[in-house]
Amino acid sequence: MKHWQLNTEANGIAIAVLDKAGDSANSLSAEVMAEFSQLLDQLDVYPPKGLIIRSGKSAGFIAGADIGEFSQLDTPEKGLALVQRGWDLFNRLESVKYPTLALARGHCLGGGLELALACRYLLAVDESGTKLALPEVMLGIFPGWGGMSRLPARVGPAAALDMMLTGKTIDAKRAKKMGLADDCVPPRVMEMAARQLLLSGQPRRSLPLMQKLMAGPLKGIVANGARKQVAKKARPQHYPAPYAIIDLWQKHGGNALAAPQIVDGIIRSTTARNLVRVFHLQERLKSFGKNSTFTAKRVHVVGAGVMGGDIAAWCALRGLIVTLQDQSLERISPALQRAGKLFARKLRDPLKARAAFDRLIPDVRGDGVAHADVIIEAIFESVEAKHALFSSIEPRMKPGAILATNTSSLRLEDLRTVLKQPERLVGIHFFNPVAMMPLVEVVEGEGADPAAVQAACAFVRQIDKLPLPVKSTPGFLVNAVLAPYMLAAMRAVDRGVTPETVDEAMLAFGMPMGPIELVDTVGLDIAMAAGKQLAGGADAPRCLLDRVEKNQLGKKTGQGFYAWAEGRATKAAPGAVPEGLAQELVTPLIDRVEQLVADGIVADPELADGGVIFGTGFAPFTGGPLHYRANRVQ
Repeated sequence: MKHWQLNTEANGIAIAVLDKAGDSANSLSAEVMAEFSQLLDQLDVYPPKGLIIRSGKSAGFIAGADIGEFSQLDTPEKGLALVQRGWDLFNRLESVKYPTLALARGHCLGGGLELALACRYLLAVDESGTKLALPEVMLGIFPGWGGMSRLPARVGPAAALDMMLTGKTIDAKRAKKMGLADDCVPPRVMEMAARQLLLSGQPRRSLPLMQKLMAGPLKGIVANGARKQVAKKARPQHYPAPYAIIDLWQKHGGNALAAPQIVDGIIRSTTARNLVRVFHLQERLKSFGKNSTFTAKRVHVVGAGVMGGDIAAWCALRGLIVTLQDQSLERISPALQRAGKLFARKLRDPLKARAAFDRLIPDVRGDGVAHADVIIEAIFESVEAKHALFSSIEPRMKPGAILATNTSSLRLEDLRTVLKQPERLVGIHFFNPVAMMPLVEVVEGEGADPAAVQAACAFVRQIDKLPLPVKSTPGFLVNAVLAPYMLAAMRAVDRGVTPETVDEAMLAFGMPMGPIELVDTVGLDIAMAAGKQLAGGADAPRCLLDRVEKNQLGKKTGQGFYAWAEGRATKAAPGAVPEGLAQELVTPLIDRVEQLVADGIVADPELADGGVIFGTGFAPFTGGPLHYRANRVQ
């Protein structure tokens, strides 16, 4: 076979190894699935004592179905045929007479997890790369190969719906704890453990009584609760897939073939096609920096404010040794406190959180500069202050180190005039909150060293962010397109539309947050300063000026357009949304995106769409602002 290897050991155990030809990661294409069916045919003739299914790739077990095949699902018939293929094959795998085991090392996602769930046993390998998930909802589709029935049977309906409706990943230890994996072992013993578990005859852990009730008499209550939770984040006209998952589980036992009308609705929706497009845009962003051999071990961050401190914490979380510099320990202390909370929340292991905290080192004197592979300046927006800092840092940097600024609005050409090697300065522009925003703009000034830009992209990928190369211009891409959008929103408030109604218009459009709440979150003083630079000399909206004069600066002062308490805005009910308001507000944003592409600030429309989606949260189901406009015109 082209993709599978089947060997039978002397003890009678068969080992099926998937090593998809021509790809760095395994995916379940039609050809791979057909070969697996042939493999089961062989084992029907010569039944083994047991079957272990594993990967031949270092990247992981199976990344899911072949994404490319989704793009070809242009009719309901093709969609049903795809579902039928996997449904029948994995039901066949589940029903074989001999015990089966999936050895999940590395990513085990989507169809890969559905295959593993069809095995009698699932053994998860305890290492950092092992992640199990059913992320189909992120692509606007659903787990159609048995996952919607088998996952709830293993972990209970509540945990299963949580996984399927969010696409969240589960590590090996968590998988064992919740019953998704039968065991979790370190790599050094996985071969022996797999064989022992396969032949153990060990029964699967039974669900607790309450979970059985939730899968039976209480099923409707669970489903209605899930719908309410989904409705808080996704509207059915924008994202039909999560609602389809709930309906298929509740009414059809997870069998999509029993509800062809639901499959038809997903296939006819543009959401799935656009979300697959967004997936490809994300993969393209991930590719930047791959040609660079640069790898960082130490990072030095200057400026322990909210941005600098959170950048330092994120780098430490991702395994780097980080020195954080500011004028005193008192200034650094709040950043360390926030970092401790981040590590506890993300790592959920006291020992790992302690290790991450130990990697984050206060450094008032700036001794870390000489040892750092990456130096990131994150002080206040003053050309003079940054000049003084760069003049001090450059003589102490080691050769080959990246010198970066996190400036959000200043031109690199203006900042690097004091450097003896001005071409080495790059922008590495993070967004707030650092831990949540996936995009990082990598800014290239005129005459910059291409190797330094590539190294910066490689560093951004190293810390698990998405690098977007942009040219140096005020606001770059993300801030430059947000400025006219927020300005238009505040103009609407000036003419009497309530902030709540403005926000509701854009939430209904599909934005994750309304523009007025966004202004409050960013800070009205920041919005004022950015507006002066990015709004082309337009007068500031009266509603903004009035609040800034009263020091009502938004979330950070507890009052802006909204009153804030415990990090949440207090909002009145929105009024009736005026017809055309959403288009009025989004048009200046899209116009600015088009202009930035035309000016060469971003290389092409696809990258611009990806940058605006991952940098602003622009409604992903639209495929991005330029894609949205092009298809709307058609």
